[in-house]
Amino acid sequence: MCTSSPFTNPVFTNPLLTKPLARITAGLCLLLLSATAAAQTWQHEQGRVSLDEPPQRIVALNWAATEALLLLGVTPVGVADKSGYATWVREPVLPDHVPNIGTRVAPSLEAIAELEPDLIITSSEMAPAADLLQQIAPTYVSSVYKKGSQPFAKARQMLITLGEMLDREDRAREILADIDTTLADQRRRLEAHGAHKRPVALVSFLDDRHVRIFAPNGLYQTTLDGLGLDNVWPHDGNYWGFSTVGLEAIAPYPDGRIVVIEPTQPGLSDNLAQSPFWTYLPAVQRSQVYQIEPVWPFGAVFPVKRLAIQLTDALIQGGSDNVR
Repeated sequence: MCTSSPFTNPVFTNPLLTKPLARITAGLCLLLLSATAAAQTWQHEQGRVSLDEPPQRIVALNWAATEALLLLGVTPVGVADKSGYATWVREPVLPDHVPNIGTRVAPSLEAIAELEPDLIITSSEMAPAADLLQQIAPTYVSSVYKKGSQPFAKARQMLITLGEMLDREDRAREILADIDTTLADQRRRLEAHGAHKRPVALVSFLDDRHVRIFAPNGLYQTTLDGLGLDNVWPHDGNYWGFSTVGLEAIAPYPDGRIVVIEPTQPGLSDNLAQSPFWTYLPAVQRSQVYQIEPVWPFGAVFPVKRLAIQLTDALIQGGSDNVR
């Protein structure tokens, strides 16, 4: 709190001293109050982060954060697992010049410090390093995927919060509105082609016998709900939103269509053609197997839109009896 200067005490009776010093003191108080008013604070999973102004140099330690920044029109100064982003996430596109600062599970603190960030974004997986990261720059911890969370709701809140931090909240809300519009548009396309009536199983292959099947508690369910499609798989998965099952686990759901999400392993198509676990699945026998490009199932909000467009295109174009 600002108080009277000692130089304004009645003991000091010289007006030549009293008035200028009083003005200086009042000015300093106004500056301090302005600085305090400008700072904003946000609560996160490991505490609070306060910023005096929108950060300009941001390091993202997971792909959900990288995606969110790029959607907001902000290119991070450093990211984790840069090469994997281009393979698995793809959109929004990460510029080539952004440096890699290590892996998502073990980033280089030295590389991060050299970039002189004014904000670091991470998730609870990096909790043991949170204190060290905080010594480098203000650190915001937000986990889209954790036990009991709803991924799209968490990703949505992260985008809005980053929009507030970066003075781009309007942009964040435009992105979310665009996703809602995309879902409604693609749903109308499916219904116009009669391609919405059978449920779908969304899978990614681990080998020619096992898949990850995406569950109702995962991010992909937001897309299915928005498109008016039923999920073949009725069981909740892990907190990442999937279950690992053998192909035979799909057989009890004969009405379902199978959507395979790339990438797939070399030689998978030939192996599946010889597999009784695959060839006797009802969807395979009906030639209702669909294959789409990679959509990162552990991202933020954008995969919901990317999946909606690709899934709609694939279901309208028609399926086959095998994986390419």
